[in-house]
Amino acid sequence: MVSHDHDHGGGHGESIIDSGSVGIRATKVSLVALGITAALQAIIVVFSGSVALLSDTLHNLADALTAIPLWIAFAVGRRRPTRAYTYGFGRFEDVAGLLIVVAIGASAALIIWESVGRLFEPRLIDHIPWVIAAGLIGAAGNEFVARYRIKVGNEIGSEALVSDGQHARSDALTSLAVVVAGIGAALGSAWVDPIAGIVVAGAMLWLLVRTGRRMSRRLLDGVEPAVVDDVEESVRGVDGVRNISDLRVRWHGHQLSVAVSVSVDPDLTVSEGHDTAHEVEHALHHRFSFPVQAIVHVEPSGQSGAHDGTAHHNRA
Repeated sequence: MVSHDHDHGGGHGESIIDSGSVGIRATKVSLVALGITAALQAIIVVFSGSVALLSDTLHNLADALTAIPLWIAFAVGRRRPTRAYTYGFGRFEDVAGLLIVVAIGASAALIIWESVGRLFEPRLIDHIPWVIAAGLIGAAGNEFVARYRIKVGNEIGSEALVSDGQHARSDALTSLAVVVAGIGAALGSAWVDPIAGIVVAGAMLWLLVRTGRRMSRRLLDGVEPAVVDDVEESVRGVDGVRNISDLRVRWHGHQLSVAVSVSVDPDLTVSEGHDTAHEVEHALHHRFSFPVQAIVHVEPSGQSGAHDGTAHHNRA
């Protein structure tokens, strides 16, 4: 069994501490960008009375605030393992992802409440050109944040950050519903505004289901099949590895944890077997741009009875 820290100082094989720092920077940029977007929209909400714009502003504000638990999660995740938490604190990032799901659900519920109420008491919005401008501001701000979050999230393997980026992207699309509401008001149709708010809420509920499913998979140690395929291909490509078995892959925050048994020439020395295991881990670090922690078990190839001593302890 072998497990080593490995760091090339950037790019592929980036260390956990470095990737945590990148994640913190991403949350700071997101918080500032969406905070400014929501503030500009809130000013227009006050004198326009648009429920669609109010919905979009609340949505953007909630999206901005989700950067705070992610910020905390990345900061906590940089702490070194302790005797009590020997795996470290990366799982805290997945807990933050759940908070994002809760925030999406709460925002959707509030928007539905406000929109349904406006359907029963319709009124035309004021300052229509400003409302349309606010919708365009929301779309532009959210799309910027979405691209940035998703890019960084994919680079460091953070599902929570990617999900938050997808959240922002849905906000960009729903901000365009505010533009539609403004156009409807210009044509004298008061019902367009609350309907647009309900459309926003519907998009959020769809996102809630999608994001919740992805975060639940993380918490249950699920992993994307394509990632498992990449791990297997990397391990099999190492010189000296004749076969692999008992491959297990899971996420721990934005770190990928890999455990695998590799079969090698039974005549290798202990030192040579260790070198092969180390090359397996080395290959995994170069395969992925996010942190990888690998535990490699070396076993003699062709000796079917190598594990007979512990086979009776294995569960079916």
